[in-house]
Amino acid sequence: MARIRRRRNPQPEPATQLAALLDEHLRHLAVKGFTESTLQMRRVHIEMFLGWCGEHGLADPFEITRPVLERYQRYLFYYRKENGEPLSFASQHVRLTPLRVWFKWMTRQNYILHNPASELELPRLGFRLPPVLTEYEAELVLQQPNVHDAVGIRDRAMLEMFYSTGIRRTELIRLKLPEIDHHNGLVTIRQGKGRKDRVVPVGERALAWLDKYLHEVRPELAIDPDDGTVFLTAEGEPFSPNHLSALVRDYVEAAATGKSGACHLFRHTMATLMLEGGADIRYIQQMLGHAKLDTTQIYTHVSVRMLKEIHSATHPGAKLEADTNDRKDKDKSGEEE
Repeated sequence: MARIRRRRNPQPEPATQLAALLDEHLRHLAVKGFTESTLQMRRVHIEMFLGWCGEHGLADPFEITRPVLERYQRYLFYYRKENGEPLSFASQHVRLTPLRVWFKWMTRQNYILHNPASELELPRLGFRLPPVLTEYEAELVLQQPNVHDAVGIRDRAMLEMFYSTGIRRTELIRLKLPEIDHHNGLVTIRQGKGRKDRVVPVGERALAWLDKYLHEVRPELAIDPDDGTVFLTAEGEPFSPNHLSALVRDYVEAAATGKSGACHLFRHTMATLMLEGGADIRYIQQMLGHAKLDTTQIYTHVSVRMLKEIHSATHPGAKLEADTNDRKDKDKSGEEE
């Protein structure tokens, strides 16, 4: 008896030639080793452009010229989010950069004759210092979860991990049980940014809250099959990035420090406080997983509190009262001579 072959549901064909080239471009980046999260963000940003092209009747790559890209750039400038706020220049920059890479790839692959994005001027980025918490403010945020219930214990453990290790949001989401060395106080971060592994220390207090969560809370949250993800939602699943950011942001706002931020706020805070405590910037670079020391150098700008203390202690004109007394002493010594 002949076997009946079942037809697989075919994948939907891309709506336009531009959409087809986007799929091919992302496959090319995947082969080169780009992470899934990077590919997803590239798709989101370029599909925003494709949506705009569809509204203007543009479907073929040959129809995209430099004036067209400049019109899209103006569209981003006047674009308003759901809350009515404009896109920052950094956000506009992030949405335009993948387009430049994409059209450069199309040119190299001979899909188009010339690159319309080669001379596109991206928005100028100013130097913005990241927000950081003081030690007192960080403790206020850590005290916000209600540790008398299971969810509060879990949330306190997550906040402590952010504060102690400076771990990235996606790195904490992907953290697995075998990657925590309780005996030596170390956490192995697998496939961090740039697909690089690193090992970072974790403090005793963070480990204590983590152990409390693992013994008292996680067994109630975990469902089969359990893949060993450390932090789980009430549904027993790993956190999504947006869910985790919203949760941390709520605790930051509840602390009423006057500062805003979420997961990355603790990363900046950890690095700044360690620098102020005397840590060599190269050790901070290793903890943060920065490939270049230049990326870590921003924390030397953030740590102005230490600079203020040094200025007050060493500059002769830093204090009005001291300046007046010094002048009197000098006048007296001059009279005695």
